[in-house]
Amino acid sequence: MKANRFPSYFALLLILVTGFAALPIESHAHGSITADGDLCVIQIGFYRAHFKIFQPDTSQAEEFCEDIPDFGESIFVMEYLHQGLGAVPIDFRIIKNVTGLGLFAGLDDVEAISDIEAATVFYQGPVIESEVFTVIHEFQDSGDYVGIVTARHPETDQLYTAVFPFQVGYTRFGLLPLFILLGILTQAAYWASTGGYTKWRDRNKKIDEVEKLTI
Repeated sequence: MKANRFPSYFALLLILVTGFAALPIESHAHGSITADGDLCVIQIGFYRAHFKIFQPDTSQAEEFCEDIPDFGESIFVMEYLHQGLGAVPIDFRIIKNVTGLGLFAGLDDVEAISDIEAATVFYQGPVIESEVFTVIHEFQDSGDYVGIVTARHPETDQLYTAVFPFQVGYTRFGLLPLFILLGILTQAAYWASTGGYTKWRDRNKKIDEVEKLTI
């Protein structure tokens, strides 16, 4: 007798759903920003800082890792994890993402832009902040942008740069569509494995046979 493979499919789907449910919320972080538990961390060479964005006019105290839902006033905050950042001049630039690579744009792609000034929508020149670096920019339009943070080592004059592409006015739903799809597939596999499909098929076959007899 041929083994019923539906239960194994059902088990596999349950494993997939469980695995995706265990993914960290900020697993979509990209560029020089990575997830660290419930926080986001920006890596500027060997310097590290907690990174978050606020939109107080529309989202009150809600924190965003990179992508932000609305245009308008946005506050970028870096809380230093490396003590040396408090003595380092830091500049902050936001450009329109003209690389054509969307969220996959990296430092090499940004450096290849022929006229970065023309793409720039915001620039904060080098400043030294002792513990927390903050800039405020009011976005006029939604779209794709790239943040560029540069730190200059005070002794070696070495430049360290972090690049992070992000979206303003984004409409993505994260992992929700995937959860819905997996839920539907799991339900379908369970229905099939418990004989639901066979019963439905046999019932329709009988209905077809009765309809043929009555014609």
